[in-house]
Order: sequence, then structure tokens, then C-alpha cells
Amino acid sequence: MKIAINKSKITTITLVLLFALSTIIVALPSVSAQTQQKATISYLGVMPNPVGVNQPVLMHVGMMDSLSSVDEGWEGMTISVEDPDGETSTLEVDKTDSTGGTGFSWTPTKVGTYTLQAHFPEQIIMVSPFRMGSPYEQTYLESYSDVVTLEVLEDPIDYHPGHSLPNNYWTRPIDAQLREWYKISASWPEIPTNLYAPYNDYAPDTAHILWTKELTSGGLVGGNLGGYSFEIGDAYEGKFSGSAGANFDSRSIILAGNLYYQESTLEDPVTMHCVDLHTGEEQWSKVFLNNQTIDFGQLFYWDGFNMHGCFAYLWVSSGSGYQVFDAYSGDWVFTVTNVPSGTMLFDELNHLYVLSVSSSAGRMTLWNMTALGLTGGGFYGEGSWGNTVHGKTFDGSNPAAITMNVTIPTGLPGSVIGANFGDMVVGGDVSTEEVSLWGINLNASEGEIGAELFSNTWEAFDYWFELNLTVAGMFGDNWVGVSLEDRVAVLWAKETRQHFGFSLETGDFLWGPDSPDVGNQYYLDALDDSSSNSRAIAYGRFYSASVGGIVYCYDIQNGSLLWETPIDDPYSEFLFANTWWVKPSFVTDGKIYMGHCEHSPVDPRPRGGPYVCLDAYTGDVVWRADGLFRQTRWGGRAIIGDSIIATMDTYDQRVYAIGKGQSLTTLTVAPKIVAKGETILLEGTVMDASPGTEQTDVQLRFPGGVPAVSDESMSDWMLYIYKQFDVPANVTGVEVVFNWVDADGVWHDMDRTKTDMSGTYSLAWTPDTEGTVKIVATFMGSGGYFGSYAETALVVGPAPAGYLGPSASEIAQETVSQMPDYPGYQGPSVSEIAAETVSQMPAYPEMPDIPEVPAYLTIDLVIIVLAVVAIVLGLYAIIKQQK
Repeated sequence: MKIAINKSKITTITLVLLFALSTIIVALPSVSAQTQQKATISYLGVMPNPVGVNQPVLMHVGMMDSLSSVDEGWEGMTISVEDPDGETSTLEVDKTDSTGGTGFSWTPTKVGTYTLQAHFPEQIIMVSPFRMGSPYEQTYLESYSDVVTLEVLEDPIDYHPGHSLPNNYWTRPIDAQLREWYKISASWPEIPTNLYAPYNDYAPDTAHILWTKELTSGGLVGGNLGGYSFEIGDAYEGKFSGSAGANFDSRSIILAGNLYYQESTLEDPVTMHCVDLHTGEEQWSKVFLNNQTIDFGQLFYWDGFNMHGCFAYLWVSSGSGYQVFDAYSGDWVFTVTNVPSGTMLFDELNHLYVLSVSSSAGRMTLWNMTALGLTGGGFYGEGSWGNTVHGKTFDGSNPAAITMNVTIPTGLPGSVIGANFGDMVVGGDVSTEEVSLWGINLNASEGEIGAELFSNTWEAFDYWFELNLTVAGMFGDNWVGVSLEDRVAVLWAKETRQHFGFSLETGDFLWGPDSPDVGNQYYLDALDDSSSNSRAIAYGRFYSASVGGIVYCYDIQNGSLLWETPIDDPYSEFLFANTWWVKPSFVTDGKIYMGHCEHSPVDPRPRGGPYVCLDAYTGDVVWRADGLFRQTRWGGRAIIGDSIIATMDTYDQRVYAIGKGQSLTTLTVAPKIVAKGETILLEGTVMDASPGTEQTDVQLRFPGGVPAVSDESMSDWMLYIYKQFDVPANVTGVEVVFNWVDADGVWHDMDRTKTDMSGTYSLAWTPDTEGTVKIVATFMGSGGYFGSYAETALVVGPAPAGYLGPSASEIAQETVSQMPDYPGYQGPSVSEIAAETVSQMPAYPEMPDIPEVPAYLTIDLVIIVLAVVAIVLGLYAIIKQQK
């Protein structure tokens, strides 16, 4: 019994010990996880080093350990700075990348040596194993970087030099190192807001044609149809378009130097063409899906943590979504279905969004294509784009695509009239009695997203109601200009042909006539059926050009008329006025471009329909081409990209590229070896070397090439070269500048001249130097052509030396002295006659002794001797006869 009790106690003790031990064992991992520590190594790099005072340096700072998620980063790091005067300061470091490091710019302001050191503070984080295992806490211990000294110089250091804009003809691709060329290399992915198309700083200053390409049957039919021409698509059957978009605008686009268009909205199958804008060469043509057309282009820039670069896409509508194709090859890339309706927006990197505003529901959402694409997943996630998105189909109704969903005020009148990503959205309603406007915030730095910025109603002038004005175009496009950059919206009253400006900061009325008889445009402007695409806004100016054929320019802030320019019709070809109906194509490079078009023109076509370029600030004509580039109302109007205009001409149904072309200068010199003081003749040509001059039709007419001409002659010259018009009168050429370069490479001015209409020039020149020199003929370039030059060599010997042998008199005397006297002759002797004759001849100049007589002087001597002998023999014969 006693033994049993002892066994029970032992068992109990054993169980207690086992339980305690198990508790300790279970607790050990937890205690171990809470107490894990890791030493750290901080780093700091500063470059460039040395640097000039007040020049920025890049601080590369961080800690060697990376984190497990791209969203994580080390926080609280600082950099201590001691300047050359011993003063100290501390720089706060933003959260690092998940790699453990980050960078930012800092500018030293004193000359001398700075001392810098980074500090990483101790911190505890949850560590998620990269591949497997459970998260655990870990303490990363404090550390300091090595001390870095930064030498700051008084003089600035050099940065990598930039590159100048091209001074000759250029093509795609543009080397990525030529960063400065962004100014001249814009694309046209869709019709730009308010027709403002920046980054075309080489926009054409003349009507110079680069190339042409047949679109379809066009021009005069001929034969029994007399003056009739082929149909041009006006009305309702537009050509050179992608599709009939809003207000029947062109959907032809330009992406990275390629032009995309279709022949006609009626063709079947619908073939889209991709053409190199610089050369006119077709890259590909294809039918998209079931005869679909390109809706818009996109140059999508991806800025991920693993890669950075641009993707060029063509978006083709398909049902409730889009099929997306590669712009370079035309191949399918990915599909998006169920794209919501709303206002399409793009951010500064050209990412695509759709803003949906519902005032009735008090809700505003932002659909984000980039966020949707990232649901494609993959190991690298947001690190790259192509392998996450390409080859996949995305459902646009995925909630992950909605990256903004906020409440907005209810009861806002009307609908959205304009929006800028990250800025604001504005909307409103218009009647003959009042104008209502409202704005909603989209900029987080300006307050709560979705907050009302303003809401205002203006009571209209009485005459709006009394005259029952259509405060809109024929199809209700009442707001003919909305500029969120200028914070002004412009309204059009059709019958009175008046504009009215409203603030997009407050919704207040800004400017406009309070009487129906003030500020009226020409009466024909009331007949425009699409007034919104007859307006443009740029440079703080509002432009209007329509049926009346007068271009008006207003200050968009106060409505004052800055200038007006009539586009006159000197021959009364247009049926409605003495001015041509014109519509603006676009505004860029300080110029506004426009062309004649008509809703449904008569046939035979009115001749001389102009395309015009005006100074956007003054209204002065920069260039005008009558009968070139006639525009279309229902198809695609002129567009611009890479500073080259692409347009269809309805007079002949060809596609034209307009821009600055390359020239070719030649030079010959004759003779090429001369003596100093002798005159030479310089001859050569300056020719047009644009791609179009190599076309078969042009080569057949101009087998010797196409001459370059002055800017003033360009428009008529292009009609002659490309449209077979009569050769224009009074064509002027281009100026050629001449220089000679000595043996030491020093350039010297010579002279200048101009080419004629054949492209030929000539110049006589007398060198006043000796040795081998280089002659350079340079065409400096013009508005229509890039410059070019040619060079050749010339050998200039010494001037001719004087004759050093016997004089002519001495030779004659010696010759005559060898002849016998004629018997019985009583007159002067032959010797005396010869001497008298020779005395009348000029003496050859004498020179210092030269050991050898030049060959050409020996010839002169022989000629003189023969002449004297002939004279003497002649005298002798006369004497003999007299005897």
C-alpha cells in the first residue's frame, strides 16, 4: 500500500515535469523569434564628387538588407552634414525602396569640404520569408555609414553635353541619347484638346512637299465627262480617316513617326495602312477584326521598379471594350472587355483612365487601365508590364480597376464638359435663360477628392430669350471651347454669331456682348453645322474660323478681338462669299494652320481652295498654297507629328506629307590648276533631295532632278512639280555662299550668288593667293529646306614670270643681218626696215636672271621670231619687185 502511494507520487511528479518541459519547449520558438537581432551595414554615396558650388548632387543612401515586399522600405534614416565652416545639419531621408536604398537630390551652397555620414536607427519589423515559412519579428540594429567627404569647387563642373536639334533631314528611330529632340517629335494619338499640338517646333514654314501617295481614284476623270472629277467623300462618305468620330473629325493618327489611316469609311474590307511619315514607305496594311477601325493610339510609359520604357499601342473598339494591337507590327497584344462609359483621360505618362460622374447618384469613380493590367499577376507583379499584360484578356468590370470611388454633391445640372487628370472636372447646362457651371476637385493637394470647387448659375441676357437664340451649334455643341489650362469655357450663340466666356474657377460670366448687335462674326458662320471643330485654343488665345472665311483671334481671358484675317478668294470660285470657308487643323510652333473644306461641294470643284498658315500671335500670313491640300468635311483633315503635316488633298485624292526637306548642293571649278591672278569659274546646283523627288511620276518629268527654290516661290513651285501646273513665272532660287579655305584651315569669305529656276548657279572668282585651297559652296537652308554644301580643291600657282632672253629687236637684227642685200636697191636697207618695225613693238618686260626659260615663254619667243622673219621676208620680196 505504501509502495503504491510512492508510485502515485512519482507518476504525478513525472507528469508535472513533463508538462513543464513541454511548456518550455513550446515557448522556446516564440521567445527566440522575439529576440532575433541582426547587425546592419549602412551606406552613403554622393555623386558627382567633386562638384561645383550650387550644383546638385545625388545622395544614394540606405542599408544593405532588402525587404520582402515592394511596398515596404526602411524609415527614419538621416544624414548628418558638416559644412566647410564647421556648421552641422541633418537631412531627413524618405522611406527607402524595398531594395533597402533610395536617392534624392541635395545642393551644397559653400565652397570647400563637406563631411557627411548616414545613420540607420534600430527598428523592429515583421520579416516574411521570400519563399516559405511563417513571418517573424526581427530587430535590425543601429548602424552608421562610412564618412564621406564632398569637395565643392568654386567653378561648376561639366555635365554631359546636350545635342542640338537636327540641321538636316531626320528620320525615325531617334537615338535615345538625343533627348533634346523631344521638342520636334510629337505624336498625334487622337485629336488634341482644343487642337493644340505642341512639340512640333519644326512645323512647316512653307508648303514644301516631302512625298505623295495615292489614296484612291482621284482628280479629273477626263473625256466626255468634261470638268467633272472623281467623288471625294463629301458628304457622308469620308476618306483618309479611321472612323467618323465626334463631329466627323479624322481618326487618322501619328505614333512615333508612323502615319495610320484608312482609305474610306465605305471600303470593305476596311484596310488600315501604316506609313513611315518621313519616307512615305508603307510599313504594313491589314484588316483589324471584323472591319474595325483604330479609335486612338497610346504611347504608354511604364515606370516600374524593374523596368522603364514606352509601349506603343493601337486601340480598336470591339463590343463593350477594346482589342489592343502593337503599333509597330499591327499584331494583337491584349484585350479589355466591359470598359465603363465616361470621360476618357490620360495622365502625364499616358496611362488610360475613364472618369464616370453621376450627379444623381452622388458618386464619382475612376477606372484605371493600369491597375486592371496589373491583375495579370506574375512573379514580378508591378516590376514589369509586358509579361504581366501581353497575351491576356482583362474584364474591365473587375473591381480592382476602380482606383477612385468618392461621393460628390447631388443635383448638379447638366453633364461633364471637360476634365483634366489630377486637376478638376467641370460640367454644366445652358439655356436661353441661364448658364450653370460647376467644378469638382481631382487634385488631392488642393483638398478632398470629389469636393465641390464651385457651382454657379448666371442669368442670361434678355435678348437670348427674346430672340430664342440657339446657344449652340446646329447639333447642340454649345461649348465651343473649354480650356482648363486657362480656366475659361467659351459659349457660342449661333444666330447672332457671338461668343461668351465663363470662368472655370468660379463659374462666373467673364465676357461677351450684352447686345445682339455687338461682336458679331460674319453671317455665314451661323451656318456651320459643327462649330466646335471650327475653334482652337492656344497661347491664351481663342481662334474661330468657319464658313465666313474670316479667322478671328480673341483674348480668352477678356474676349477682346486681337486680330482678324480674311482668307480671300480673288477669283470668286467659292459660291457663298469672297472669302473661303476654312476650318482650323491645329495650332503649334506659334502658328495656326487651316484649310478650305465644304459640307457638300459642287462639281466641277471650286479652283484654288487654299491651305493657309498664319502667325498665331499676329494673324500675318506665313504661307499660303492655293489649290494645294484642299481639306475634307467628312473625312480626315490635316494632322501633324514629328513636325510633318499629313493630309489628304481632295483635288487629286492623294496623301501628302508637308515639311522641311533635304537639299543637295554640287560644285565644280574650271580650270582646277591656275596661276595667281587668273580667273576661274565656279558652277553647280542646289536641288531638292526629298523622298518625293524619287517618285516615278516626278522623275519622268524632271529626270535631272527637282531644283530647290525660295520660300516665296514654294507654293506655286509645288503645284508645278507635284500637280503638273504651268511653270510659275518669276521663280527665284536660293542663295549660295562661297568660302575658300587655306592650307592652315582658315576660312575666308569669297562671295555669294543665287540659283536660277533650274537650280543652277555660277560665279567667276580670281584667287589672290598661292597653293592648294579648298572652295566651299554652302546653301544655308531656308524655311523649306535643310542646308547643304559641296567642296572642291583648287591649285593656284605663282603669277607668270617676265621673259629674260634676247629682245625682239635683237632677234630681228640678228636674223636680218644674216640676209644678203638686194643688188641695186637704193632705199632703206632690209635691216633698217626690220629695225624700224621691231621698234614699234612693245618690249617684253625684263626680269632677274633665271637659269631656265619657261616653256610657254619659249613658245612666245618662237612666235615673235617667226613674225619678224616673215616681215623681213615680205620686205625683201617688195624690194625685189620694185627692182
